[in-house]
Amino acid sequence: MALSIGEAAPDFTLQTENEDRITLSSLRGKKVVLYFYPKDNTPGCTKESCDFRDHYATFQSQGTHVFGISKDGAKSHAKFKTKYNLPFPLLADANGNVCEAYDVINPKSLFGNTFLGITRSTFLIDETGVIRAIWRKVKVPGHVEQVLNEI
Repeated sequence: MALSIGEAAPDFTLQTENEDRITLSSLRGKKVVLYFYPKDNTPGCTKESCDFRDHYATFQSQGTHVFGISKDGAKSHAKFKTKYNLPFPLLADANGNVCEAYDVINPKSLFGNTFLGITRSTFLIDETGVIRAIWRKVKVPGHVEQVLNEI
């Protein structure tokens, strides 16, 4: 079932690229941006992550934590984060449970093959843990500015 604005964000605990653990509910009192992306080191995902990087100081000045989430493992995330100097944690959802809870796993097609993959999506969660904005099927150009405008 798709999540809606005004609902409580599903809680989770995931491992970061350096094997720390982040629990969403421990961030109450801060705004949180979760951006789900298909795969480390792919062109669209790299562009999106670098856009969040380039605006990270603005997110921080607005009291907002940013987290990237994909099904890649912590080692892949560590390489991706280092390569592009990303200042925020990347969370490893290897089993896809969080992706499923946020309803971002959908059928995709590539070269005539159909498979389940992450649809690029972003969630803005307020200080009380409630979803305040949702962007699905994100187009990367201008997306980070949309998120900042919503905050």
